Amino acid sequence: MEGQDEKSQTSRPSDSKSLTITSSTPQLLKSELPTEELMGKGQKLDTLSPNIWSDEDNDEILETTDSDELKDKAPPDRPYWANKIEYLLAQVGFSVGLSTIWRFPYLCFHNGGGSFLIIYILMLFLIGVPLLFLEMAAGQRMRQGSIGVWKVISPWIGGVGYTSFMVCCIVGLYYSVLMAWSLFYLVQSFQSPLPWSVCPLLRNSSTYDPECVRTTSTTYFWYQNVLKATDKIEMGGLPVKHLSVSVFVTWLIICISMIRGPKSSGKMLYVSVILPYFILLCLLIRSLTLEGAKFGLDSLLAAQVPALYSVEVWRRTGNQIFLSMGHGFGSFIAISSYIPRSNNCVMDAFAVALLNLVASLTAMVFVFATMGHLATKNNNKCYVKNAKTVMNLIVTGVLPPEVQPPDSLYYEPSSIYPKWFKNLPEQMKSMILPHLSNCNLSEQLKEVMEGPGVAFVAITDTISVFSGSTLWAIVIFVLLANLGLSTMIGIMQGIITPLQDTFASLRKQTKLLTVGICVLMFLGSLIFVRPSGSYYVNLLDDYWASLPLLLIVILENVAMAWIYGARRFLADLIIMLGRPISPIFRWLWCFLSPFVLLVLFVNTLIHLCRKNITYLAWDSSISNEVIRTYPSWAKVLLIISIVITILPIPAYFLYTLIDVAFPVSVIHSEVTVIFKPEAKGNSLKPHPQLQVMQSQKVDKMDK
Repeated sequence: MEGQDEKSQTSRPSDSKSLTITSSTPQLLKSELPTEELMGKGQKLDTLSPNIWSDEDNDEILETTDSDELKDKAPPDRPYWANKIEYLLAQVGFSVGLSTIWRFPYLCFHNGGGSFLIIYILMLFLIGVPLLFLEMAAGQRMRQGSIGVWKVISPWIGGVGYTSFMVCCIVGLYYSVLMAWSLFYLVQSFQSPLPWSVCPLLRNSSTYDPECVRTTSTTYFWYQNVLKATDKIEMGGLPVKHLSVSVFVTWLIICISMIRGPKSSGKMLYVSVILPYFILLCLLIRSLTLEGAKFGLDSLLAAQVPALYSVEVWRRTGNQIFLSMGHGFGSFIAISSYIPRSNNCVMDAFAVALLNLVASLTAMVFVFATMGHLATKNNNKCYVKNAKTVMNLIVTGVLPPEVQPPDSLYYEPSSIYPKWFKNLPEQMKSMILPHLSNCNLSEQLKEVMEGPGVAFVAITDTISVFSGSTLWAIVIFVLLANLGLSTMIGIMQGIITPLQDTFASLRKQTKLLTVGICVLMFLGSLIFVRPSGSYYVNLLDDYWASLPLLLIVILENVAMAWIYGARRFLADLIIMLGRPISPIFRWLWCFLSPFVLLVLFVNTLIHLCRKNITYLAWDSSISNEVIRTYPSWAKVLLIISIVITILPIPAYFLYTLIDVAFPVSVIHSEVTVIFKPEAKGNSLKPHPQLQVMQSQKVDKMDK
């Protein structure tokens, strides 16, 4: 009974206006805890120690903590999502982006097919879901954006939130350009025939542009009509006018969607998230009816066992999970901060991951079925070309008339040509083979999948296989534009929410803040719509994004699992949600996730250092795509971008260290941190506590 009294005394302060926080560091910290978390009346944090790991004492510890402590409502000026559906749509919309449509199928084809799927699903549920749950729970628990959350968890890593903020800003700049490309293609789709389906004529002439004739019409349209691309990244130029207009319209749509916070963006998400799933379903059904779809799906399901043991495959799979799901951006945290604390974020994490997986698998089946059809068509063209070659050789007298292919071959080449060639005498085969092309369906599929290096060119090639291509072009680019919009809404939440949490006065100026940010982001995006802008997009997307995001997720994981304490955080959530949570998350956060993330980070860093960074460029002299190496100044720019992005992490650590080593008595907030030891009788809590009490502003210089 005496022990219970001591436990009760140390678990909650006697003053209803005070707040007790168990610190995982023995030093005195002048915490920059958010005022909305600290200043609420009667609002308290749990005092469960991160050192408590046994499950047996879990119930006893939780009994000493008032369940109302963690279910307090947020300040009245903080908005909420209108309902749970809009909240889930926001999370799903952010996690399902443009990379889901092309990058996932492409990686699957080039990294073992079915083996890649096995690795992806395994990593998704063992690493992706627990980290997604961690970010959602942190935002929901702390009621803050990324900057405020990690300052509460540990001031030592408070810079993580600033790095997430910077990542959102930079990614938002070039991701909006991807959406602008989709909008431009969408506008161009309202024509018949489609402008990229045929080569343009020379001015005042009936002949086709020779630069287009030397390549494909879709590739020519992309580089010459859409991008107005230069041959090298060194060549500059002013922003392309039509792309500048597209970017302006993009940011106008984003601004309108975000102008009233969750109230307006939630309504827009009903269209931008639900419509893409409906379109994907329609595309899936249509693609499965195409000739050759079965061959494409068979290639998908053919697992390559060696890929399961390849470190490179695991690295690419891990990067795809974090880049496609959106860990580390701070957007999941920001979106979750607008939902009541009693929301079941465990189920939400699984729901978002499953819907992301469903979208990825649906897009993959659609792409493989369509690519199988394209490969079959190309193979049939190869058969017909060979048949015409044989006919020419017969006419010139090189081959005897007996080897003439049947007329039915031109109508059903896929079935007639193999039979005809198989029935030829061996002597005739040896005479014919030197003049024929090698028609192999597997090679054709490989060529199609490796084909255009740019996703938009591949997508326009895909559209050409459908009858009524104009309609399908509109449908597909509506899909891409909506995927881009829903992702941009999530990225903008990762920018606006931390700003409003850091500067409380901005909460009342949501419209002005949103417009101001959108204007600045639009101006910054113009860098990427210059003739060489797409090469900068590739530089950031292919080489810059991975390292900062992996570092952010590693520090988030370590901070929650080992600094704040996974045991204590789970106890928080059990009280907050009012339901038990599997202790397996504790093991995943503390051991498996940090290990896998660290291996991925080191592997990615080594890969980046050892590999020459290259980009796919247009060479107008030969009318073809060529691989060029980025110049040395671009490499320096890449390094500077990475360093600047992660600089807030060590900078804020040093700031906290100096603040601890040389405490000042000038306090400009309304929170004073007083250090006091815990009661001696509490053996489970050996760490000192920080008792935070409200007080008036104290300025020693005024005294």
